[in-house]
Amino acid sequence: MKLAVVGGGSTYTPELIDGFARLRDVLPVTELVLIDPAADRLELIGALARRIFARQDHPGRITWTDDLDAGLDGADAVLLQLRVGGQAARNQDETWPLECGCVGQETTGAGGLAKALRTVPIVLDIAERVRRRCPDAWIVDFTNPVGIVTRALLSHGHKAVGLCNVAIGFQRKFARLLGVAPERIELEHVGLNHLTWERAVRIDGEDVLPRLLAEHGDAVAADIRMPRPLLDQLGVVPSYYLRYFYQHDAVVEELRTKPSRAAEVAAIERQLLDLYADPELDEKPELLGRRGGAFYSEAAVALTSSLLGDGNADGRNGNSGNRGGGNGGGGNGGGTTGSAGGRARAAGDVQPVRAAGGVQIVNTLNNGTLPFLPDDAVIEVPAAVSARGASPLPLRPLAPLFAGLVANVTAYEHLALDAALKGGRDRVFAALLAHPLIGQIDYANRLTDQLIAHNREHLTWA
Repeated sequence: MKLAVVGGGSTYTPELIDGFARLRDVLPVTELVLIDPAADRLELIGALARRIFARQDHPGRITWTDDLDAGLDGADAVLLQLRVGGQAARNQDETWPLECGCVGQETTGAGGLAKALRTVPIVLDIAERVRRRCPDAWIVDFTNPVGIVTRALLSHGHKAVGLCNVAIGFQRKFARLLGVAPERIELEHVGLNHLTWERAVRIDGEDVLPRLLAEHGDAVAADIRMPRPLLDQLGVVPSYYLRYFYQHDAVVEELRTKPSRAAEVAAIERQLLDLYADPELDEKPELLGRRGGAFYSEAAVALTSSLLGDGNADGRNGNSGNRGGGNGGGGNGGGTTGSAGGRARAAGDVQPVRAAGGVQIVNTLNNGTLPFLPDDAVIEVPAAVSARGASPLPLRPLAPLFAGLVANVTAYEHLALDAALKGGRDRVFAALLAHPLIGQIDYANRLTDQLIAHNREHLTWA
C-alpha cells in the first residue's frame, strides 16, 4: 500500500507519521512518500519520519520528493495538507479583516474566503495530476477550508473525502471527562465544516449528553470558550468555531489586542524545526500538540483504511460516529526504515480498536441528508465509509436555530467556490455580502478590495 502526502514538509507531518507507525495493523503502509516544494524542510521532516518508523519497528519505506508527478505514481491514497502562501498569508487573513471590524480567521469570514481563493485552484491542479498518475487513488483532504475545498474536488468528479479533527477532538475530551474509553463514545455531530454541533453523546447507545453538561458543563464551556448558560440553553455542544458567530463583536475586540494565531504558530514552527533537526529525536515532540491538528493522524488512518477497503478498520477509533441512533529522499534512494535495532512500541501507546464497520465523521456530499440544502452541498456528518466512498447516515431534522445558519453559510460556500473557480471582483463581493459575519454593502466592498490587494500574487485574474 502506497500513500502520498502532498504538503509533506508541513510541521504537522510527524503527527501523521506517528499515527501510521502506531496503527500499522489498521493501515499497513508499505511505502510512504512525502511531497513538498520546500526541499530543505522536506529533508528534515523526511529524516525524522524514518526515525519514527524505525523506533516503532515499522517496516515501511519512506521517501520524499519535490516532484509531484513522480511522488503520486502508483499511490493508493493521497492526503492533502496544504497552506498556500504559508503562515505569512495566514497572518494577513487574520489581520486585515479586523480593520473593518470583522473577524480575522483563516477558515471563515473574509480571511476564510481569501484562503479558499488561493487554495482551490492549486488543489484542483493536484487532483488532475492524481487522476493521471494514480487514477484509482482516493484523495483525503485535510486542507482548509475543508468544506469548500472538498466541494471543489467532488464537483470536478474526483474521488475525495474531507477530514477535520474537531469531531475526534470532542470524542477524546468527552471520553476523558466521562472516564470511558474513546471508542465507546459516538457523536451525533452535524453541520458544515467548522460549523457543527454535538447533538448527542452516546455510550453504548445511550445519550449521555445531558449528564455530560450537568456534571462537566463548566469544563466543556471553558474548552470551547463560550458561556456555560449557552450550553444549558441550547442543550448541545457547539464547535468552538461558533464563537465567531455567537460572539462576533467580543471576538473582534479580543483579536485586536493580541498577536495573531498565525504569529503564534510561526513561532512554534521555528521551535519544532529546530527539534526536528536533532538526529536523536525519533518521536513526535510534545510541543507539536500546541501546533494544532490533535488526533489528526488517528482520524486519517481510520478514514484511509476504510476507503481502501479494510473491513477491520473501526471508524470510531479515528472519528467517532452515530451508527444511526435516530438519526528528497526519493533522490537518495529512500530505504527501508524499521531495523532490528528499532525500539518496541511503548506500553502506553494507543493500540488500534478492531471492530466491524467504518462509521466516521467526514465531509461529503449532502445528497438529501439535510433536506433544506442542495444535494451538491458538502456537509460534515457521520457517514458509512467503504471502498465505495462516504454515505451519510440518516439524521434527525435539524432545528431552525441551527438549520438557518447552516443554510446561510452553505449559500456563502456556493458563492465562494464560484469565485475561486471563475475569479472576478463581483464574485468575491457577492460571496462576502452573503456571509453572515459580513452581510453589509460597505463592509463587503472594503473587504473585497482588501482581499484582492493582499492576495494579488495568488490570484491569476487580479
